[in-house]
Amino acid sequence: MSTTESAFVRALIVAVPETAGSALYGMFDVLGAAGNLWQALVRTEPEQRLIKPAIVSNTKRPFRCGNGIPVSPDYGVSDNPDAEIVIVPEVWLGPDEHLHGRYPKLMRWLDEKYRSGAYVYSACSGSIFLAEAGLLDHLNAMSHWAYEDLFRTCYPKVRFQPGPNLVFADNAGRLVTAGGTTSWHDLAIHIISKHCGPGEAMKIAKAYLLKWHDEGQSPYASLVRANPHADSVVRSCEDWLADRFKEPNCVSRVVEQANIPERSLKRRFKAATGRALIDHVQGLRIEEAKRLLETSTKPVEEISAEVGYEESGFFRRLFKRLSGITPGQYRRMFQPIITA
Repeated sequence: MSTTESAFVRALIVAVPETAGSALYGMFDVLGAAGNLWQALVRTEPEQRLIKPAIVSNTKRPFRCGNGIPVSPDYGVSDNPDAEIVIVPEVWLGPDEHLHGRYPKLMRWLDEKYRSGAYVYSACSGSIFLAEAGLLDHLNAMSHWAYEDLFRTCYPKVRFQPGPNLVFADNAGRLVTAGGTTSWHDLAIHIISKHCGPGEAMKIAKAYLLKWHDEGQSPYASLVRANPHADSVVRSCEDWLADRFKEPNCVSRVVEQANIPERSLKRRFKAATGRALIDHVQGLRIEEAKRLLETSTKPVEEISAEVGYEESGFFRRLFKRLSGITPGQYRRMFQPIITA
């Protein structure tokens, strides 16, 4: 017997001009397929839909989102549509572009929906919306790794977690953020599992060939990112290290180059860049190791020595801590992409 309208789980997907169309319509399509796509493919059960997605925006007026993709919202926030689930997919923002002052009605609506009992989810940079709405203050959350500095400077109350693919901000699992650009795949699987059952989530994953990114986004993240700041001494140290990070004792040597006390340099470096001096050096070395793993067949021991670590055991442990996987796993993940 097919499911009735009242049995649907209602899901509202937030869309604004900055929204990435692939995430918006991909999420809409996958969630709407729960309960009917697999059943239709294998011809074993009558078709039924378990989730009814709809698009909500600031107003019901049609607009175009990322890459000029047309969007016709089903609701404006002033309609105050009812839903058990609210989802904010990826938005296209620069790594230093906050949302202060944008969409105040939408921000209030998100807060009201969560306070009234809805499950609120975000994928990738969609968590910036939740941060702007104040929902993530003093809670663990994540976004695409490129926005770590943005959260540190613009949303310092949020406890940013750069590694996992999903972060549960509250104990009840009603506030969940997902990581990188295609993290909406993981989020869709989680939502279907939570609201329709693990079996249905597995069927949808099989039907769409969706992979659960249990490695998180750490293997994909760059450990070195330019962070604009006004400290000329720190900037000169960054420039010096960019050319000499492989050299032995490069930390003590850059302190000599800076010609200020070591403690002062380390304090200024952390204040200007958001990371410790030793973390910056390790990031440079591991990024170079990643490049060598992607583009060469050199043994891990040789790569370890080439990037500045004579002790390959320490290098392996550091690589896994910063990347989430071992050097061998990283090579298997990324070398075929480069050499194909």
